[in-house]
Amino acid sequence: MNIRLAIDGTPVDATLNDSAAARDFAAQLPLTLNLTDFHQAEKIADLPRRLSTSGAPDGAAPRAGDFAYYAPWGNLAVFYRGGSHATGLIIIGHMADSGIKQLSGADEVNVTIEEASR
Repeated sequence: MNIRLAIDGTPVDATLNDSAAARDFAAQLPLTLNLTDFHQAEKIADLPRRLSTSGAPDGAAPRAGDFAYYAPWGNLAVFYRGGSHATGLIIIGHMADSGIKQLSGADEVNVTIEEASR
């Protein structure tokens, strides 16, 4: 599924994968979230409800641009730097490179996420 983020008003394209967690995330769209910096590698925000982890691997190593669900905390993580393998991390999609710089530039960003028009 193609989605669009508006990071502090600037549009960024992204794609969700076909996992149960990604489909569950898509069912919550549109969302407006305040993402805060975490470990100078990602922006995180709580979701309205937990996502399905059915069929998910036990963890993942994120790349810059990845959208992920961190199951132990129930939050969305959007990475602007890569990271090491984390148990409970489920990659649900990836955003265009143009969003990475925007995420790395501030401690907090407002993001609206919605399904992209075809």
